[in-house]
Amino acid sequence: MKVGVMAGYWGSGPPKRMEQTVAEAEALGVDSFWTAESYGSDALTPLAWWGARTSTIALGTSVCQMSARTPTALAMAAQTLDHLSGGRVILGIGASGPQVVEGWYGQPYPRPLERTREYISIMRAVWARDEPVTFDGRHYQLPYQGGTGLGKPLKSIVHPLRRDIPIYMGAEGPKNVALAAEIADGWTPLWFSPKTDDFYRAALAEGFARQGARRTADDFEIANVCWLVEDDDVERAASRLKPVVALYAGGMGAKDANFHNDVFVRMGWGDACAEIQDLYLKGRADLAAQAVPTAMVEDVALVGPADKICEDIERRWKPTCLTTLILGGWPRPENREKILDAIR
Repeated sequence: MKVGVMAGYWGSGPPKRMEQTVAEAEALGVDSFWTAESYGSDALTPLAWWGARTSTIALGTSVCQMSARTPTALAMAAQTLDHLSGGRVILGIGASGPQVVEGWYGQPYPRPLERTREYISIMRAVWARDEPVTFDGRHYQLPYQGGTGLGKPLKSIVHPLRRDIPIYMGAEGPKNVALAAEIADGWTPLWFSPKTDDFYRAALAEGFARQGARRTADDFEIANVCWLVEDDDVERAASRLKPVVALYAGGMGAKDANFHNDVFVRMGWGDACAEIQDLYLKGRADLAAQAVPTAMVEDVALVGPADKICEDIERRWKPTCLTTLILGGWPRPENREKILDAIR
């Protein structure tokens, strides 16, 4: 299993010591460094800023919001950064949810799977650079149909360093996971749990079996962000993540349209999710966090002393379908190589 480190998206400001963390990670042979975006910091600027101080580590987005940019704009950004980094970009993209897509980006959300398929097709046409790009889809048209009528097919001025930059899809539901297996180079789960490994293997197998599938299980990458909090006390470690779990399970999206909540329900946390969501939507985020069971955190994160974390990695995480474990937290100096070696 490969190992990555996650900067994520920011809270009120940039994460502290990230420049040092990335340098330490590269020196220790960590395979990849990842950023994210939602509706605050963007994924590409921090990746370029911190990535400029590295030379070997792969640079990934987990994820770029599709609704934030047109397919050609994201293709341009990816090929630009790929040139500057010497071919180290992994482009993770995601459809997000209606709350963010329509509330923040002012774009329509319906038919996200169809939209994703069109989006990826256009980006690959840009990078292939075989001919001026044209596309006639439900969601995207090149040239634009309407307006002045003066639009014309164009070919990228830049010759991409790689004509086939790897695309990973962020996905949670079984249909979207199957689509990732069919048309993408990799999948970035969110809130993956080893206990749901069989469920996701089945969804992936459905995608791999489709006619024209791009990859097989043997050359498909699955890079999962796993929160890590070291502490001699498991309860104390888990308590640091309970507000995050409560936010996603209870506060993201509407009551009947929260895909993160659905993920935890599939793990068997239906009753807890109902209570967490009810409290969160009533404005009681503090009580919602308290309602998150410690075992629910342990299902999706690495928490506790270093020895327990290493045992969890070996016993629970390494037998799964994952190919890369992206740490959402940097191990303590005295345990760093021990934990990284356990993942490898």
